Amino acid sequence: MANSAQMEAPVVIVGGGPVGIGLAIDLGLRGVRSIVVERHTELLPIPKGQNLTQRTLEHFYFWGAEDELRAARTIPRDYGIGGMTCYGTLLSGYAYDWLQRELVRPFYFTDNERLPQYATEAVLRRRAAQIPAIETLYGWTCEGIRQDEDGVSVGVIHRDGECRILRAAYVVGCDGSRSTVRELAGINQTRSDHDRLMVLLVFRSTGLHRLLERYPGKSFYCVLDPELDGYWKFFGRVDLGTTWFFHAPVSATTRRDNFDFRRLLHEAAGAEFDVAFEHIGFWDLRFALADDYRAERVFIAGDAAHSHPPYGGYGVNSGLEDAVNLSWKLAATLQGWGGPGLLDSYGAERRPVFASTARDFIEKSILSDRDFLRKHDPGRDRADFEAAWRERQTGARAEVNAFEPHYAGSPIVSGPAGATSSAIGSHIYAARAGHHLTPQPLSSGMNVFEELGDGFTLIDLGTDDAASAFEAAASDLRIPLKLIRDSASDGRWKYQSRLILVRPDQFVAWAGDEAKSAAELLRRAVGQSTFHSEKI
Repeated sequence: MANSAQMEAPVVIVGGGPVGIGLAIDLGLRGVRSIVVERHTELLPIPKGQNLTQRTLEHFYFWGAEDELRAARTIPRDYGIGGMTCYGTLLSGYAYDWLQRELVRPFYFTDNERLPQYATEAVLRRRAAQIPAIETLYGWTCEGIRQDEDGVSVGVIHRDGECRILRAAYVVGCDGSRSTVRELAGINQTRSDHDRLMVLLVFRSTGLHRLLERYPGKSFYCVLDPELDGYWKFFGRVDLGTTWFFHAPVSATTRRDNFDFRRLLHEAAGAEFDVAFEHIGFWDLRFALADDYRAERVFIAGDAAHSHPPYGGYGVNSGLEDAVNLSWKLAATLQGWGGPGLLDSYGAERRPVFASTARDFIEKSILSDRDFLRKHDPGRDRADFEAAWRERQTGARAEVNAFEPHYAGSPIVSGPAGATSSAIGSHIYAARAGHHLTPQPLSSGMNVFEELGDGFTLIDLGTDDAASAFEAAASDLRIPLKLIRDSASDGRWKYQSRLILVRPDQFVAWAGDEAKSAAELLRRAVGQSTFHSEKI
């Protein structure tokens, strides 16, 4: 594959799903041009990636696409988007609320949302089309990558046979769990295979909707079947009243023509109902994590970097967080204010967070369900089972509160010594290094999230002009910095710090009441130094 000296764009993104298009949008709004290479010209109408967290909707707010996304939802706004867990069948009578993300709503600027991934992708494609810095190549496939000291050459081929070579400074593979970019870059994966073939059914049924009217306001339903030893049967609404999807483990020999899928649905529900299939597909239940998220000028994000069973609605949200984390670091590097350690911090931050998500939430859930089903049986001891079932309801609430991805151990975060990055945390209002900034109202009547800058932001809540040192240092280092000055009243005292340095991705780089060296704090935050700065 020959090289071309001409740089078509600073960044080529392979894969135009939600992660790839989200990355392009974030880069474009930061003034960085990109080319998105996507093999599909049309969106695939398979419902997946439906549960979008409050944090993900913050991205859509900053991308100028929140209102359009909410307008695209397929379930009426007055209908709940939460879920429930049932024992045995949907109609067994044993059920509790699950994945109640509304419990952590006060710690984010936006509400969560639920809609099929193809509807989300349509919104993102339309938003990308409005940004001149984004070029999209639909119907093209990546077939080769070659790196050199000056950039990367990406060979792409159109479905009609036309070939092109795209030249960029960086390439990002957002091309799914079977990522071509990952393989071409020589990035290995560590896999944990649970040896389960899963079926995905998409079907239409008004009868199932009528059966589940007894559970108003629920959009997805997890069924714990003792025979499956911890693996789920899972129903989800695509719209209200008509279309559904369903996941469940099946025998490894199962094919479309040798299995009674209608009976499988009826057994999971505990009753018969009308079924008209629209799609029958299969996937392997497997955990996979790339050994690195970077190979020199090539990066991977989303399912290309990590994949897992769709338990808990973590997948698309994790991928979009990858995109936002990487975007500002690429922009800073290309614009000259990012230090030599900044791009490496992408993997240093995102990889341990996903490893924790997979281990401490998804896999732990499977093992916890397995232990529960083996230990408690209403047919053997109903009183024991019902007591344990009630206890699980409390645990379900705790899980939502405990899922708080953070970068406390990041090399570009100035926080306490010995901290580690993880998906396990706690939702509190205090500003903590490496953690997501919580929203608070300002004296102006605006929310702090409405005033955050595109670069770094320093929130000064009543110091004696400590902000001046930050402004001078940022100017010297050419780091974009916006200053927000206010008092510590009206709830802002909850931050428990008078000075808060906020990154472009709304995570806290440092917080304290006084800074001995504003310049060193800023250098570390942009990867220009990596010393530990607990006393700064």
